[in-house]
Amino acid sequence: MFDLTAPDRLPAAPGVGFKAQHFAEITRDAGPVRWLEIHAENYMGDGGRPLAQLRHLAERFPISVHGVGLSIGGEGRLDPDHLARLRKLCDWLQPASFSEHLAWSTHDSHFLNDLLPLPYTQATLTRVADHIDAVQEALGRPMLLENPSSYLAFAESTLSETEFLAEVARRTGCGLLLDVNNVFVSATNLGYAPRDYIDAFPLERVGEIHLGGHDDDHDDHGAPLLIDSHGREVADPVWALLEYTLARSGPRPLLVEWDTDVPAWPVLAEEARRAEEALCRATLPA
Repeated sequence: MFDLTAPDRLPAAPGVGFKAQHFAEITRDAGPVRWLEIHAENYMGDGGRPLAQLRHLAERFPISVHGVGLSIGGEGRLDPDHLARLRKLCDWLQPASFSEHLAWSTHDSHFLNDLLPLPYTQATLTRVADHIDAVQEALGRPMLLENPSSYLAFAESTLSETEFLAEVARRTGCGLLLDVNNVFVSATNLGYAPRDYIDAFPLERVGEIHLGGHDDDHDDHGAPLLIDSHGREVADPVWALLEYTLARSGPRPLLVEWDTDVPAWPVLAEEARRAEEALCRATLPA
């Protein structure tokens, strides 16, 4: 069983997703930001400015590596070449955390530029657990599994998402990454209460909490449809859901994601400041 509480894990403090255009400002004054996330697939090459910048940042900040290409839920076996490149990156960087999505993005030899949902069945559970075991053995470290943002539900599902995630964590010893924006997006799209989801979530397994922005849209019938865009500030209802979550989980490493239409550094730093305030409130006596 892997230890998710080892001292080299991420601090229970604000982090942001690193973007190269913020490098100079982060190194000059990171403000409330205590750790950084990178997307693994952007750093799997050899040499160059990205790795040079990452080397410099890793001397000052704990780094979380977030994968988007393993296709944990895919039907085929994991791509051994991709896994080898990921192992090389983690061996060099020695990150404080590694995470991936509960989703699939490959079919045969084709990679799809989307993180696609899964039916929550016993067969899917076995496949996902086997893939997580393979990743953790290959990397020699625990991974965190992130709850998805959903736009549809599968009629064949026999488990709820929280039941599925709890059982995956029990079988594999992996941790969980709780994205509260994904919870809010999925709850709105599928018609359930986001706080009920948080109440059912195995919070004791959470190694990171994520926040991000979403876009408002409508489906073909005029019902609200939220898109997990990571392209704007965190919405007020998501901040409120975070407060509800932290009141139950206690402080955890808290990441602000902003991956498209990336703003100037002061805007992102202000979102991190709001995250810091939420964490401070979670430490106050009731």
